[in-house]
Amino acid sequence: LEQILATCYPCLILAHHRIHNSTTMMKSAVALIALLSASASAFAPSQQSARSVVALNAERSKSLPFMNRPPLLDGSMAGDVGFDPLGLSSIDGVGIDLYWLREAEIKHCRVAMLAVVGVLQVELFGPAPGNEMVTAKNQMEAFWQFWDAHPQYIAAAFIMIMMIEAVSGIATTTGRESGERAPGDFGLDPLGFMKGDPAKAEKLKAQEVANGRLAMWAAAGMIVQGLTTGDSATGNLMAALRDNSF
Repeated sequence: LEQILATCYPCLILAHHRIHNSTTMMKSAVALIALLSASASAFAPSQQSARSVVALNAERSKSLPFMNRPPLLDGSMAGDVGFDPLGLSSIDGVGIDLYWLREAEIKHCRVAMLAVVGVLQVELFGPAPGNEMVTAKNQMEAFWQFWDAHPQYIAAAFIMIMMIEAVSGIATTTGRESGERAPGDFGLDPLGFMKGDPAKAEKLKAQEVANGRLAMWAAAGMIVQGLTTGDSATGNLMAALRDNSF
């Protein structure tokens, strides 16, 4: 028995050391895995939070950061900064959609820019030849003076406007149905501005919309001020500068 024990004892000691080492290694591996898991879980919420913040910012309007961006105003149109507090861009089903609204905006932008230039031209250089009877400073009063003298010209202008609107309406309807025409695009580019650098063309489109929106405010201001004060636009401007100068 003593010989058996003497023979087996070293083996038992060696096995004990191996089991002890294996247990220690397993404990170390478990501790390492737990540490890595804790580190990963510590960083995961920050990454998730960052993604949530980015997604939240992406849904906000550029012009109104406290409001969500309208779904259809994705920035693809020139001058689009997500400004639609009344939700007009989401209207559909009554013959009016975003395409129709964009067409109307560009049309009014162009008309307003022509109107502002026309008002300033008349005020600075006087009426066109044959319109000497138009002496009023206020453009609304000047319109009625011209109406009293040449109503046939006003009627002809209305007929021309109806013809232009008919052509514009057909272009808008077919363009909306086919998707091959951008709103406001009539192919009128005699100077070839749209045929050059695409980036420059997009910049010109944005400038047209921005200046057109400013012109709509300017035209409305000219009319309202003229009706209020009875003076011309340039006269009201000079009066405002004179009264508010230091």
